[in-house]
Amino acid sequence: MDNLSNSDDYDLGYQPSVSSVDQNELSTSETPGCSTMSGSPCAYCRTNSEASAFSEPIDGNSFSSEPSPPPWPVAKSRSLNRLLMKPHRQVVDDKLDDHESTDSELEMVKERFAKLLLGEDMSGGGKGVCTAVTISNSITNLYASVFGQNLRLEPLSPEKKAMWKREMDCLLSVCDYIVEFSPTLKDLDDGTTVEMMASKPRSDIYINLPALQKLDMMLIEIMDSFEDTEFWYAKQGSMSGNSVRSGSFRRVSQRKEDKWWLPVPCVPPGGLSEKARKHLQHKRDCANQIHKAAMAINSTILAEMEIPESFLATLPKSGKSCLGESIYRYMCTGDKFSPEHLLDCLNITSEHEALELADRVEASMYTWRRKACMSHSKSSWDLVKDLMADSDRSDKNHVLAERADSLLFCLKQRYPELSQTTLDTSKIQYNRDVGKAILESYSRVLEGLAFNIVAWIEGVLYVDRT
Repeated sequence: MDNLSNSDDYDLGYQPSVSSVDQNELSTSETPGCSTMSGSPCAYCRTNSEASAFSEPIDGNSFSSEPSPPPWPVAKSRSLNRLLMKPHRQVVDDKLDDHESTDSELEMVKERFAKLLLGEDMSGGGKGVCTAVTISNSITNLYASVFGQNLRLEPLSPEKKAMWKREMDCLLSVCDYIVEFSPTLKDLDDGTTVEMMASKPRSDIYINLPALQKLDMMLIEIMDSFEDTEFWYAKQGSMSGNSVRSGSFRRVSQRKEDKWWLPVPCVPPGGLSEKARKHLQHKRDCANQIHKAAMAINSTILAEMEIPESFLATLPKSGKSCLGESIYRYMCTGDKFSPEHLLDCLNITSEHEALELADRVEASMYTWRRKACMSHSKSSWDLVKDLMADSDRSDKNHVLAERADSLLFCLKQRYPELSQTTLDTSKIQYNRDVGKAILESYSRVLEGLAFNIVAWIEGVLYVDRT
């Protein structure tokens, strides 16, 4: 008691409240073993936390004369406070993550917008390409970033799938503002009818863009269907555990040396099950149809693009000298022309030879078309575009141009992985139509993805057959 009385002589700078004094008196009177100056849980218990929104405020006059609970329930309340704090921290962390993701998406939009305005000329000197070429390059580069490293028949990662959808939606949103005006009739309130111009989506975008988006979704679904498969992949030349176990490295010797980086599909020793084999064949047929549809859309868009004057200026004066004596002689003889038979006779052995032949056939075709229209006083592009309506069907140059066109079509059908011809590259480079640039690049990347899926499935089926 003397110690307690002497404690009043020290000024600690703290004036206890009525509630704290009452609580101390109750605790010392009812729990003798619990001192206010000791390290027991009673001394560190916070019943009203200013940092927590889950604790209830305490009224200073709300204390009763009932004895305080023993120490162990107090410790339980401390752990309960920690549990109640966890959801609060989780909500704060989720808000921070959402804020960071929003900031990253905003930065991405700023970067896309800056590249469109600058025409990919980061110096700002005005030497960049036009908007159409910038958007075309953006779609091509996005495809390379998302699908470029994907060399296996497997689903896309969620991150790449979200990236593809988010950035393609951003690039395709330009089409929402490409419209054309058409006259429409409108009835006024006074009963009179007036003619006014109304805007609607441009016809080529209205027809082709939804079709391309549908093909895009179907290709992603095909890749997602190969999540749990009976086959797997191994690096060529590696002797991993899976490859040794399966004994299915027979395709390594069959693989061309120029594609050594491609992973080798492996199947179980007994081959694939009938269900898995039918699934592969069905998805291959679907991807093949998607490839044909995307190729048809791409060919249509490229045909509608204007031929640059720079390409027409470089056309040879004679289609015969451009194609060669043997091909020209075969195209001129006989009433019936078979481009398939001609390609069989040429015995093309590489993609480089096929692309070189396609360039020569295309140049000869436009040379003959220009000669067939030489008598008309029109511009060079109008001459080519109006050929079908103005030229004589029996004209030799017209017949040769049609045969060259059919030969070029069969060549692209036989070699679907063929790169773009010189004319196609020139059209894309000098194109100024933003809508056509989006449709052409979108259909081109989908065509490439569909072709790759077909090739991957063929690779697995080949290993299964052997």
